[in-house]
Amino acid sequence: MSQVLCNILHKTALIQLEEKFRHLIISNNQLIRNKSINLPRPRLRNPTWLTKKHRSLEPNFLTQENKEFLKEVVSDKYQNIQPQSVINTNIEWNSKLKRTGLICKKIGVYPMWLQNGKKISTTLIQVLDNHVVKYISPEEHNPPRKRIEKIINKKGCLIIGAEAADPFLFTKEYCGIFKGSGVIPKKFLARFFVSPEAVLPPGTLLTAMHFPVGHYVDIRGKTTDRGFQGVMKRHGFKGMPASHGVTKTHRRPGNIGGGGEKGRVWPGTKMPGHMGNRYRISRGLKIWRINTKYNVLWVSGQAIPGETNSLVYVYDSLVPSKKPTEPLPFPTFLHGDELPEDIYDKEVHSFEGPSILFDESK
Repeated sequence: MSQVLCNILHKTALIQLEEKFRHLIISNNQLIRNKSINLPRPRLRNPTWLTKKHRSLEPNFLTQENKEFLKEVVSDKYQNIQPQSVINTNIEWNSKLKRTGLICKKIGVYPMWLQNGKKISTTLIQVLDNHVVKYISPEEHNPPRKRIEKIINKKGCLIIGAEAADPFLFTKEYCGIFKGSGVIPKKFLARFFVSPEAVLPPGTLLTAMHFPVGHYVDIRGKTTDRGFQGVMKRHGFKGMPASHGVTKTHRRPGNIGGGGEKGRVWPGTKMPGHMGNRYRISRGLKIWRINTKYNVLWVSGQAIPGETNSLVYVYDSLVPSKKPTEPLPFPTFLHGDELPEDIYDKEVHSFEGPSILFDESK
């Protein structure tokens, strides 16, 4: 009798389990079918390591006198920014040492003339008020995205800030980056890897004289965002003829060669798509002139990426044939004596001097 009761209970338990599994399968199928209806859209969140920069400007109900008082406090605190320690200038420069770069702004294009009468095109790069904010040693540097390849000679990095702004515009977390450096919060930050010998203390001012005249630099910037473009503008295709039987294919790419055994679009095929808004580097650009009053560099060429008034990052050139042979100001240029307002390369014609003369006999 007991054996019969156990069998009945066992069968009823199995039936109940089967019913539960059936309900689960049906509910899961409903969720999968109605996924776009039941499940919310994924939220685009910033990474955990990102520090929020701007705060919401709520009404603080401050009187005009209180606002002026706060401005005076900020100006008194950050009026004279000085390096926190003495800069080590006893290190002998060599080509293997790596210096810091600068945060600059592209402000326009300007022609120049050489001593032999040749006209060249240059781009004006203005160096903003760059200050060293922090130094991170190779042991402390721990980026959130690790590199796959093994790094043999690890370098530390300098955090450089540019373009001072009102601290009340930023969040408390962002202002905490500048705590202890004696530097007013900046709008823009950049990271430059440097050799351990090229370390600069927080509060050090970096100017246009960091790069001497005749020196070659690399400039990194974000190209102009041109949106979705066709193949003629994006890749320079010639296009189809304007007449002679061509119908509605004047600016089209034509055959992409995806037939036959392939039957697919090959990776890297030049097709319409998004153009611009990508970081690009122009390498091996010569500095022809420096204005010490406004911190402006005249750099060769017009192909510097970015729009007018866009940010660019300038650093010593990595091209082997353009690397410097003469000593550079290491770790940076220290202002002492009064400098001339304009410094020209020896090949550039200065309009303050005599005009260019040509010998007719030659």
